Formats: sequence, C-alpha cells, structure tokens
Amino acid sequence: MSKLLVIHSSPMGDKSVTRQLAAAFVERYQSTHDGVEVVERDVSALNLPHLDGEILGAFFTPAEDRTEEQAAHAKRSEQLIAEFKEADSVVIGAPMHNFGIPSTLKAYIDHIARAGETFKYTENGPVGLVEDKPVYVIAARGGDYSENGYPHMDFVLPYLQTVLGFIGVQNVTMIQANGIAMGEEAAAQAIAGATQDISAALAA
Repeated sequence: MSKLLVIHSSPMGDKSVTRQLAAAFVERYQSTHDGVEVVERDVSALNLPHLDGEILGAFFTPAEDRTEEQAAHAKRSEQLIAEFKEADSVVIGAPMHNFGIPSTLKAYIDHIARAGETFKYTENGPVGLVEDKPVYVIAARGGDYSENGYPHMDFVLPYLQTVLGFIGVQNVTMIQANGIAMGEEAAAQAIAGATQDISAALAA
C-alpha cells in the first residue's frame, strides 16, 4: 500500500482552488495506484506556532536535557517530520499570498526543515536527509505569474523547489493555476489547464 500525504494551506475552505485541485489530484492518483492510503494535513488549521527562541532552543537542546515544554515542541516537529518521511508521495496545495506562500505553510516547513533531522551540514556542504520521492506542488494565484506573465514576482515555486531540494527531495513537479482573480472565464481556464497538467504528471 502506498501512502499519499496531502498538505493543504489555503484558509478559504470549500472556496479554495488549491483544495479543489488537490481533490482532483487525489482522485486521479487513486485511479492510477492500487491500495492508496491518503493522509490529509491542513496546516491552516494546525495553528503551528511560528519559530521563536523557545522553540529553536528546544530543537537545539539534546533530547535528554530538554524540559517538559521543550520536549513537547520537539515531539510536535518530529511527528510532522515522520509523517513527511513515511509518505511515498506528497502533494502540497500552495496558494500565493502576497507573492509568497501562506504563513501557515511557512510555519509547517520551519517545523520539518531541521538540522540533524531532515538535513545536515558536512565539510562538503549541506546534505538532505529525506529520501527522494515525488512531490507535487499545486499553486494557485490571482494573477499570471507564468513565463508569459510576471514570473520574477513568483516567490512560491522557487522557494518550495529550493527548500524541498535542500532536505533531499529533487523529484518536484510544479502545477500552476494562474489568473484565478482575472474573471470567471480566466479562472475556469486556469483550473481546467491545471487539471490537465495533473493528469499528465500522473501519467508520466
């Protein structure tokens, strides 16, 4: 049985385009894989704390020296890391907020991108500790940030590509739905195009 981890980060609920496309992805994935266990993680509802001195201190304190509160901080992070590592494939719904990812998704990444857990530094530079796996990023944005629009203002896809690669994941597929806020016709075309891209990515 394969395990698919679905990470939602849109706060828009049923109105979310990335959630709609992620649902289409899951349906298509299940039709092309036998015995799929789907694990959904909604980071917009997790209320993960943004990293502060207390949490960082917990991460860098040896396990045997942690206070009860520090141990709780570390355990929360380690559970998310284990979930990510155990997944055979991952799909990340990433709407664009002010040219970047939602702060809730950034908090999630900060809890799983940890020295000694998902990457390490060596004399030859950083090395990712997460086994490579297919990760699909579904990005929805109000304007057009494709190569035909304003790609230089897109800090969603480059960031996610970089941080995933840093922890060891190189097999990353980017799926875009551009122009969601440019009228009903443009939105419908963007969603249809992204849905086709999902089918193509899973057929490859």
